[in-house]
Amino acid sequence: MRNFFYRYLLIFMGCILVVLGIVGLILPIMPTTPFLILALACFSRSSPKFHQWLLQAPYVGDVLQDWEKEKKIDKKKKKQIYLIIIATFSISILLLYGQLILQLMLLALLAILLFFIYRIDEK
Repeated sequence: MRNFFYRYLLIFMGCILVVLGIVGLILPIMPTTPFLILALACFSRSSPKFHQWLLQAPYVGDVLQDWEKEKKIDKKKKKQIYLIIIATFSISILLLYGQLILQLMLLALLAILLFFIYRIDEK
């Protein structure tokens, strides 16, 4: 009974993390990849079907496969991630023209996010 509950709790958490990852595609403040990596970990322990589904997902499947095998990201993908993050944060900062504190908060988040991505090993 306990394993049954644990398995479905992990599936539920994995689904929530996938939704947060999808939201992260739209909102520049929320990173997508960490949520999907956590979802992958949940699914690997609970549902082979969802695990494979996530590994074969368009746009993110290759990155997740690389992460699962080697704990590394392809150099080209890493550059794309940098460009997307910088572009979305720049748009957000421009939209908040005149609200200096919010702009500074976004810049701080951008710096932190870029630092963590920089620390990920490249393939």
